[in-house]
Amino acid sequence: MDHNRKTGSALLMIFLGVLVGYFVVYAGEKFFSRLNPKVIAPSKYDEVLYYINNMYVDTFNVSRLEEEAITALMDELDPHSQYISVEEFNAVNDPLLGSFEGIGVQFRIVDDTVMIVNTVKGGPSEKVGIMAGDRIVFVNDSLVAGTKLKNDDVMRLLKGPKGTKVKVQNYRRGVKGLTEFTITRDVIPTYSVDVAYMLDDVTGYIKLSRFSATTHSEFVKAAKQLRSEGMLQLVFDLRGNGGGYLTEAVDIADEFLPKGSLVVFTEGRYRDKTRFYARKKGMLEDVPVVVLIDGESASAAEIVAGALQDNDRGTIVGRRSFGKGLVQEQVMLSDKSAIRVTVSRYYTPTGRCIQKPFTGNKEAYLLESLDRYENGELFSADSIHFNDSLKFVTPKGKVVYGGGGIMPDVYVPLVNDSTEYYFNKITNLGILYQYAFDYCDKHRQELKRYKTVADFNKSFRVTDAIFNELVAEAEKKDIKGNEAEKQVARRKADILLKAYIARDLFDDEGFYPVYRDMDDMLKKALEVLASEKNQ
Repeated sequence: MDHNRKTGSALLMIFLGVLVGYFVVYAGEKFFSRLNPKVIAPSKYDEVLYYINNMYVDTFNVSRLEEEAITALMDELDPHSQYISVEEFNAVNDPLLGSFEGIGVQFRIVDDTVMIVNTVKGGPSEKVGIMAGDRIVFVNDSLVAGTKLKNDDVMRLLKGPKGTKVKVQNYRRGVKGLTEFTITRDVIPTYSVDVAYMLDDVTGYIKLSRFSATTHSEFVKAAKQLRSEGMLQLVFDLRGNGGGYLTEAVDIADEFLPKGSLVVFTEGRYRDKTRFYARKKGMLEDVPVVVLIDGESASAAEIVAGALQDNDRGTIVGRRSFGKGLVQEQVMLSDKSAIRVTVSRYYTPTGRCIQKPFTGNKEAYLLESLDRYENGELFSADSIHFNDSLKFVTPKGKVVYGGGGIMPDVYVPLVNDSTEYYFNKITNLGILYQYAFDYCDKHRQELKRYKTVADFNKSFRVTDAIFNELVAEAEKKDIKGNEAEKQVARRKADILLKAYIARDLFDDEGFYPVYRDMDDMLKKALEVLASEKNQ
């Protein structure tokens, strides 16, 4: 179940550990045997807890006290070390495993009702006939509509072990009464490749959302398919990619680099330097590539971008990446909770550590992207100044910098145009997205006539009536624009509103081919590939 991942907060993903560089699970004696015996000697905390347990006059919740103490301890470390409770464990780890067990739906809570956004192709829900737009009213005879359930509550009700059954009763527009379905839970894949398609006759495009356990195999499958369709050059999109497994990042970089190329190395206080090299001939070594990054590209995504940049392979286009150069290891605790502890830093082939500074203020660290906006960096590369001590040079003489993210070779600033204020506001406040969602819900039957993305993209138009409805929805929230601003919004809504509707109908396979017409970074990537071809 991939709940509303399209609009989730990227910063929250980063904080919850989706950008873990590389983690290994240790347990019990095997883990402790690696540590200095002094580290595991009884601590003052153990002593205090012992005396409280045996002397305190009243009863108290020992587990709660331990959880609060552990959380407080982890909070004193860097922003990426964290405690994961038993309740949180699956939610935090499932995105990195490549699959989970459940019913296979994407959902949103709309007007206090669980609404199905989409079903996983071939998944348990699709097999029994559940459709996008269905509202779940009952789960196992328990009313869930109008009960103020949260996202986590819904997931706990619907997820469960493979082979178990869950009964739901759904309301569907145009169908009288409720329809009952009995769903047998199964393994549901979670994909890393959002979309892979041909931009033109020779240019492939692959969008990667994370580095999970299945990412490399998904990537290879997508690349092979594009090569069979005539791909001679590639745009590899890592924007918004919060990271994941280091090993998957190394394997993907390996597809672009000659055997023996250094991809990354790691080193920590208790971890020896470990180098990771390209181990084979990559299937894309001969393919010109542009990598797209932005301020939400982190960790494993930065490893790939840094490896290609430092090996003078391809061109990095976009804006400076997040700046997460720390490696976590996950340790299972006895009660099935876990901690993730930063054990080392990773370095790009030239020796850059791209970890951005951390002064102890986690909120400031995670919201540092706002500083980039306020200091003008997002609007001009000239606003970025690196210390000479952070300068490194690639084998071909290109100057690169460490100390805070990967700086692209070609910088693409945000457009700073006051006439776009109205459009940006209705977009950033989610008004345009919500309108697209509501439009699909109301017009789902007539939209079914579009059988393919190409058919939809060719034939569907955002009419004046549709745009005026959007404007009316904005005005209900006291968002108003002058005529010049509305004209700009009208032009842009032709693309973005249409792209959101395409996403509701066809998932990401519909969104990206439509959205490309207003994607400045993608346009720049195509310009770079064209100029390189002509050199």
